[in-house]
Amino acid sequence: MIKEYAEAPISRHLILDLLSDYQRPNDKISELIKSKALISIRRGLYMTGPKMDLPTPEPFLIANHLRGPSYVSLESALSYWNMIPERVYEISSVTIKTSKLYKTPVGRFSYQQLKAPYYSYGIKSIKHSPKQTMLVASPEKALCDKIVLTPKAYLRSIKQTREFLMEDLRMDSEVLSTLDTKIIESWIENAPKKGSLEMLIKTLIEL
Repeated sequence: MIKEYAEAPISRHLILDLLSDYQRPNDKISELIKSKALISIRRGLYMTGPKMDLPTPEPFLIANHLRGPSYVSLESALSYWNMIPERVYEISSVTIKTSKLYKTPVGRFSYQQLKAPYYSYGIKSIKHSPKQTMLVASPEKALCDKIVLTPKAYLRSIKQTREFLMEDLRMDSEVLSTLDTKIIESWIENAPKKGSLEMLIKTLIEL
């Protein structure tokens, strides 16, 4: 029965529905967690455990469900698009809600706040499998979010911007030259740190 839902995080509401034949469904949930058939990601949100031997949700999809609305961005998205060399162990997301960090049995998930309408630009729906569609920042948006949300990143010159991109973030100039500056330009009016993003565009055009 649970097999149909295994590829996404499962809400408590859905599990109670699936266990509606049990007299004491809450006891059954505790038993499933103890036996590792279910993993509790946070209160009210679960995924199938190793004992079930079913496909499990991708970490990015877990991130989308853990605190919504949100999308994966920053280092996690930059790594996903092969824009930075590092493997990333914490999934970084952006949300309209307040910033938060979750330490869960399936990893660490951090959320930083951005305001609408800038928040809603450059979000891609990526179909990971027939049942898993994840929300991830486009390469351009992930980079803009990184600049906007890095406290000391105020880009004032092309030289400083190149250093930030190539030394601090260890990005490759070839990858940077594939970014669409026109799309970044269309976001600037409603973006935080307008000056820094304008400097980013100038730097990318000069590459």
